[in-house]
Formats: sequence, structure tokens, C-alpha cells
Amino acid sequence: MSFNSEKAVVRSYQAAFDNGEASDVKGVVKSYVDENAKIYACYPFDKCSTPAELVQELWEPLKQSFTRMKRREDVFMAGNNSAGEGKWVMSMGHFAGLFDKPFLGIRNTGKLAFLRYAEFFEVRENKIVSHAVFFDLIALMQQVGLNPLPVETGHTFVYPGPCDHNGLLFEEQDPKESKKTIELVEEMVRDLDSLNKSGNDNCPPELLAKCWSEDMVWYGPAGIGATFTIERYQQQHQFPFRKGLKDKVFNGHVARFGEGSFACFFGWPNLSNTAGGGLFGMPASGIRADMRVVDVYYRKGDKLLENWVLMDVPYWLKQQGLDILSRTTTYS
Repeated sequence: MSFNSEKAVVRSYQAAFDNGEASDVKGVVKSYVDENAKIYACYPFDKCSTPAELVQELWEPLKQSFTRMKRREDVFMAGNNSAGEGKWVMSMGHFAGLFDKPFLGIRNTGKLAFLRYAEFFEVRENKIVSHAVFFDLIALMQQVGLNPLPVETGHTFVYPGPCDHNGLLFEEQDPKESKKTIELVEEMVRDLDSLNKSGNDNCPPELLAKCWSEDMVWYGPAGIGATFTIERYQQQHQFPFRKGLKDKVFNGHVARFGEGSFACFFGWPNLSNTAGGGLFGMPASGIRADMRVVDVYYRKGDKLLENWVLMDVPYWLKQQGLDILSRTTTYS
């Protein structure tokens, strides 16, 4: 099935958005995004329920803060939503610009900064009817010398795109390859969901090796960081994550799809859990909280090789009683 028309809408929107000034964004969004579009935006923009509110609260301030902001896109893909309905397009990469004015209370540097992003677009009849926006705000904080969390088990840096530089799927892909990728991702999701239900937090490496390459790279959100190889992934993320969270429940996804050798999903929320202590260096709280997560995958051969993860960490922390954005505004 072709997704050329959906991709064309999103690429036209991106071009108009990227080339416009802050004062142009309202008109761009009005031209491409249905006024009643469903909005999924990471904290603190999650109160925005309309595209117009998102323009006012997010896009105009962002454009005003980052001079000559450019989109450095690493993955662009589309597909049929296997978690629901519709044709969706996903874009992932960084917004890069001169950080000239404070953003969300994060102090400006006047220097080049990278804001990691992932956007999902549901397109119907040449209009964007759903729009999800995720940022890695903690990674931006780290670039200006702010470290809001005491422990990071992996390592955060400005993450690269796919190792084979093949993530921009502007042309049609082989449906057989697309099917192979999404089926592999769904097998992995089922395995982890079964592990959650079992209550076993000591995942054997053999379970991961069913779907993952031994040379897997996991590009996690700032506060957790990136890891390399199954062994180090388990040491530096999976075990701290699984043992630091109790009563984990998978809630499903809003959108999940694959194209070619790539696949992606996001949930609202994906997971619910209770902080048992240790994750992000936070103590046990006993507070039930939700996690909103984006995953983007690259399959090479029969295994998943790379995984980029954006997690709405500030939202999860706020549910635990820690508003890192409010604290940043006060002390930055």
C-alpha cells in the first residue's frame, strides 16, 4: 500500500514550518492541521487540546528561543496503524539552532543546541488529524550544564541516526520487509508484556536475543542514557528499570507501524507502574504513575539492531512530586 500522499502532506508541512518564522507558524498549522485534530504533547504542553493552543504554548516560543532553527531528521516513515486505525507518518531527529532566549525556564547559551524530537502525524484526506510531539527536555538541560537527576545508568549525548544512514524513507518500501519488521517488534512487545505479567524482573538474555542483535544499540532518554550490546543494555537499563518499578502494566499504543526496515510506536500512556526506588536516583514513593514512551526501531537482517527511545520523563517525575521544570525556572 502506498503512503505517498500522506508523506507529501507531512513533508510540505515540515518545509513550511521549518522555513517560517515564529510569526508564520500559526498560518502554517492552520493550513495543514485540522482545527479539531487530536493533540498528544509531552509535558508541559500536555494541557494543549487544540493545534492553536499548541502553537501558542509550544511552537511560537520554541521558534523565538532557537534562532535559525533547523530540522536535522534521522528517520521518516509511514504505515498503517496496527494498534488502531488510520495512516500515520513519523519523523524523528533533532531541532538545532542558536539557543538565544530561555525556553521553559532553561537558560539560553547563545550557542548551538540540539533538541531531540519525535513527531507522529495521522493524515486523512490531505489533512493532519492527529499530531503527537515528544521532546527530550532533560537532554537539552544537560547541554547547558543543568543535571536535574542524580543518577544516569547509561550515557547521554547527541545521538546519531541509523548506522547505515538509511532512515529517510521518502520512497515506497517493499511491503514484505515492512511486515517482517513490525512482526518482529510485536513479538518483542509480547515477550516483555508476558515478563511484566509474570513478575519476573530477571529477564534472561536469551529472551532478548530472540529479537535483538548482540550488537544492539539502545538510545534511551536523558536520565537513563544509551547502552550497547545485550549484556550492557541489561546492566545499564533493563535491570535498573525493571527492578526500580513495581506492578508494571502495559496499556497498549495509540499508533504502531512499520515501513521497510523501520518500525515505531507511541502510547498515551504506554505503561503504568509504581516507583519502588532507584530509577533516576529517586527514592521509593509508592505512587502509581504513567509513562508516555516513543520507540523507533531499525531492523537489520533478522534482528533489531538500533532503538531510539523518547520518554516523557518530566511528566513521570511530576507524578512523583518532582517538577524539574519548575525547579529549573527557579534556580537556573
